[in-house]
Amino acid sequence: MAEGGFFSRLSNLWRGFLSVFVGNIEKENPEAVYEAAINARKEQYKELKKAVSGIIVLRNKLAAELEEKSKKIRDLELQIATAVETEEDDVALVLIQRKDELTSRVSEVERELQKAKDEAETAKSSIVTFQSEIEKLEREKVSMMAKKETAEARIQIQETLDGMSMQADIKALDNVRDHIDRLKAEADVGTELDDAGLEKRLAKIQEKAGTASARAQLEAMKQARTAGKAKAAEGPKKSM
Repeated sequence: MAEGGFFSRLSNLWRGFLSVFVGNIEKENPEAVYEAAINARKEQYKELKKAVSGIIVLRNKLAAELEEKSKKIRDLELQIATAVETEEDDVALVLIQRKDELTSRVSEVERELQKAKDEAETAKSSIVTFQSEIEKLEREKVSMMAKKETAEARIQIQETLDGMSMQADIKALDNVRDHIDRLKAEADVGTELDDAGLEKRLAKIQEKAGTASARAQLEAMKQARTAGKAKAAEGPKKSM
């Protein structure tokens, strides 16, 4: 039947569909490619449903014809039996011919009906599969767009990092470190010069001398006090 050729064309169309999108469009706007593919599949789905509906209509029509002709055959059998019983041979022969014609047609309808039933079941299964493929493609689109955004973000970060020149920052830090080290060295030199200066040396000597003089005076005072105590102690002994 024509429907078989239709399914074949649908299959060929789907296999060759994405090959139409050649060039930069799939790279520049992959989401549009997915949308186009999904929309094309939806259009094909509509066409498939129309084809399946045609097969189902044919199946139902054949089933109705089979039932009708089978009933006519049963009626003819009763009429033939009546004609034979009443010895109306001419009528019986005509009825038998009609019955044979109907019987032949019933056999043909039964074969066509079985074929239509098989094709209807296959077509319905194809519709379910087709719908599942559309849903799968929609999920794939969401997943791939998420991967695309993640990859673009990673590339942008990497390009940003690659574009950063660290030399200027490192050189500036080196200059600051060198400047601080020089300031510290200058401070150390000033301290060393101050420690080695004449005034500081004199001040240290004066400090040491003052300390020695004070100690000498303190020692003399202690000795005088001790001598006074001793003299005072000897006075009372002599008067006795």
